[in-house]
Amino acid sequence: MNDSPLGDLPTAELRAQGARLLDWIADYLDHPERHPVVSPLAPGDVRASLPPTPPTRAESLERIIADFEQRILPGVTHWNHPGFFAYFSISSSIPGILAELLIAALDVNAMLWKTSPAATELEQLTMDWLRQLLGLGDGWFGLINDTASISTMLALAAAREAKPELEIRARGMAGRPELPVLRVYCSEHAHSSVDKGALAIGVGLDNVIRIPADDDYRMRPDALAAAIAADRSRGSLPLACVATVGTTSVASIDPVAEIAAICRHEGVWLHVDGSYGGVAAVSPRLRQVLAGVELADSLVVNPHKWLFTPIDCSAFYTRHPAVLRRAFSLVPEYLVTREQDEVVNLMDYGVQLGRRFRALKLWMVIRAFGAEGLAARLEQHCALAATFAGWVREEPAWELAAPVHLSLVCFRYAPPHTTEAERERLNTAILERVNASGEAYLSHTKLGGRYVLRLAIGNIRTEERHVARAWTLLTEAARTLSD
Repeated sequence: MNDSPLGDLPTAELRAQGARLLDWIADYLDHPERHPVVSPLAPGDVRASLPPTPPTRAESLERIIADFEQRILPGVTHWNHPGFFAYFSISSSIPGILAELLIAALDVNAMLWKTSPAATELEQLTMDWLRQLLGLGDGWFGLINDTASISTMLALAAAREAKPELEIRARGMAGRPELPVLRVYCSEHAHSSVDKGALAIGVGLDNVIRIPADDDYRMRPDALAAAIAADRSRGSLPLACVATVGTTSVASIDPVAEIAAICRHEGVWLHVDGSYGGVAAVSPRLRQVLAGVELADSLVVNPHKWLFTPIDCSAFYTRHPAVLRRAFSLVPEYLVTREQDEVVNLMDYGVQLGRRFRALKLWMVIRAFGAEGLAARLEQHCALAATFAGWVREEPAWELAAPVHLSLVCFRYAPPHTTEAERERLNTAILERVNASGEAYLSHTKLGGRYVLRLAIGNIRTEERHVARAWTLLTEAARTLSD
């Protein structure tokens, strides 16, 4: 029998190992170059390095931390690295890291106001702060979810509940031939979370209508209007439209105001996916990215993407909280509280009962940098992207593949007298070589069938030297592969 005392480990262990880990984190942030951005391990390597069965007896934290460094860390791709330029970067800032420590220690479940008044009220306050930073007017209700995929799913569910004559909350959708086919619209460049949201609420992939884009990769309002008219003529019910501010492939910005006018005329719920680009509005110089959003029914922006808040933190706003609440509120007796008619209970506004104290980290980030500091960092990233785009323009064998929006550059190596197939092979090989260097990590997309590279700047510690090094790696790889 184990003679060790029951309960938690001694707080002396927390003090000793906590101090050690804070030093480790500080060194990690100070010297990211010690780690390859992309893990070089093969599938299965991490698992094979660890015991297949759990330990019978307790192990020391010192040994556990040693295994983290020796066995886990080599398999980490470092999203919090200044050389991470793939997808859309996420980065934990120091106030966010400290906040996560407090969140874990408090271990709050913010499902009800009663279960933690501070968590609920700080979320309401912080979402209102963020609303003001984004330049949004009054009339928005906000809550924090884990990711934009959940936020967009909630928006689609609210759009469905906004048509109470369908009686879907009570009766569901199965076995009801009288229900019209429900249609959801988005740009051909919209994020796949729209499709997943439609899957989750039972609309189905066939009823997500991808609207063609213009030459700047923005949804065409005329094509949207035509698609809605065609669906009505067939007896389908246009339900919702998702406009994007900062598409995943090219960061294009849909013409929200024009789309909103169509949606309002047609009685279609308009959700704006500003997961990446929306936070740019924190900068007064970039605020036009959210032009027209005041006409939308809901909006999502992700502070964990480009506002230096540790993942996960997705800010969801709606002008119709009563509709959202009606879609999800369910209060069994064991969750009834005396204050429930006077307060906001966050569990009423989504599928999740358990809720982390996410507001604490966003609140600390906003306070630690301030509106001016956040805006300056966003502007710096956009300036770095413009600088990189200038380097691409100056090289005859390289070309920009799309207009440069915000902090994303789409480009490719396109030497003259090469076919599209040859260019795809070259750019694929360039990408693999750069990513294998351990100094930078980029991703790719396809635009009009063309394979193009993407460099997205969003890490709070990225400087011009990191962007310059990525460009050097790219050009060196191109020369090597072309010789």
